[in-house]
Amino acid sequence: MTQTQDVNEADVVVIGGGTGGYSTALRAAALGLRVVLAERDKVGGTCLHRGCIPSKAMLHAAELVDGIAEARERWGVKAVLESVDWPALVATRDDIVTRNHRGVQAHLAHAGVEVVSGSAELTGPRGVRIEGYGEVVARRGIVLATGSRPRTLPGPVTDGRRVVTSDDALFAPGLPDSVLVLGGGAIGVEYASLHRSMGARVTLVEAADRLVPLEDAEVSRHLTRGLKRRGIDVLTGTRLLDAAVLDDGVRATLRTPRGETRTVRARRLLVAVGRVPVTDGLGLVAAGLAADDRGYVAPADWSRLETAVPGIHVVGDLLPPPSPGLAHASFAEGLLVAETLAGLRPAPVDYDAVPRVTYSAPQTAAVGLTEAGARDAGHDVVVNTMPLTAVAKGMVHGQGGMVKVVAERGGRVLGVHLVGPHVSEMVAESQLIVGWDAEPFDVAQHIHPHPTLSEAVGESFLTLAGRGLHQQA
Repeated sequence: MTQTQDVNEADVVVIGGGTGGYSTALRAAALGLRVVLAERDKVGGTCLHRGCIPSKAMLHAAELVDGIAEARERWGVKAVLESVDWPALVATRDDIVTRNHRGVQAHLAHAGVEVVSGSAELTGPRGVRIEGYGEVVARRGIVLATGSRPRTLPGPVTDGRRVVTSDDALFAPGLPDSVLVLGGGAIGVEYASLHRSMGARVTLVEAADRLVPLEDAEVSRHLTRGLKRRGIDVLTGTRLLDAAVLDDGVRATLRTPRGETRTVRARRLLVAVGRVPVTDGLGLVAAGLAADDRGYVAPADWSRLETAVPGIHVVGDLLPPPSPGLAHASFAEGLLVAETLAGLRPAPVDYDAVPRVTYSAPQTAAVGLTEAGARDAGHDVVVNTMPLTAVAKGMVHGQGGMVKVVAERGGRVLGVHLVGPHVSEMVAESQLIVGWDAEPFDVAQHIHPHPTLSEAVGESFLTLAGRGLHQQA
């Protein structure tokens, strides 16, 4: 990393080197702009170092563990899991993260982005002061990409061992034999699934009346059924009253939907109740900006992701909804802002077509409106739901699941919702269907390979187009 007092101007200054920040920097540099990127930790941000990448590496290991049980119990392969070598598993995970980190560093260096290690704060609408570097004037604009941190609750303080957040859960020592996961969104569900695969007794608590409450209600039902079938104790409509840290773990008191109290003891309490934007020390006031009451920095122009202060743009977790706070959305936002600062006129981010995935077992994946969301928006909808077990490959996997398509009557597809094995790898097709305003008949004309899980997607559209083969309308 280059650090010098001589350079005090750049075309673009990016504050934060996570997915949104470094994608902005790479694209801006590719368009010929001089870019300074300030990052106080490591480029790659939460996703690379504490979230997406290490957690999915661990979930892959969990899938391998689950496969041993399936081989023995379903396929007659007399395999036995001797043990999980935790240090070896962690070493593989860390190697994957390290190689990705080096790759991002190499891309930035090759692109000519000047990466500065240090905290940064705004000094005005065009000025940024970087720790150990000095002040930089941004000729074209400043990009705020400082990300988010886990939301915490009143009660026990996280200690990285007995009480952990999603940021440090992967790095807590050893494998606990019991875990209480607080939060039934995507992150909480993934961690519940991971720990169950590794042999822990898992209690999963969600205050809303269903898991992944932002997804379609049928997705929630199928997911809950799959997790319960695996032995996870799922408690929805349930709130944490208090928790005590003990020498050997935690003791939590919960209130059930019926108003009863329940006590749960576990070796570890994992708090996964959402994330909050990071603006500490960013100097928003000096630039004429302010965060809203939720901590977000809202753009005045969503088509450019530009704030009320011309030339200051926002990407990633600092953005309020409809930005979903997902890494792949941050990449798109970074490209948009970089091209805007280079004088191009890119298309705005289509947030309705951003895929959403939960990498648990079973997985969920979706794009577009839920059935309830479509009806609330005033659409006259038609819906088709097809079990994955209605196709041969779904029977092979034997894990259940479904495809649900929500479409406008006589019109375009509004949403596609998937639950089951490997559906994270199936949702890209649905993103194109929703993003390109396709109608069921458009999709039904295209042939899906047999036998595959994706065949269930094709069959769903055949049915909606009035050409049902294995499923009748």
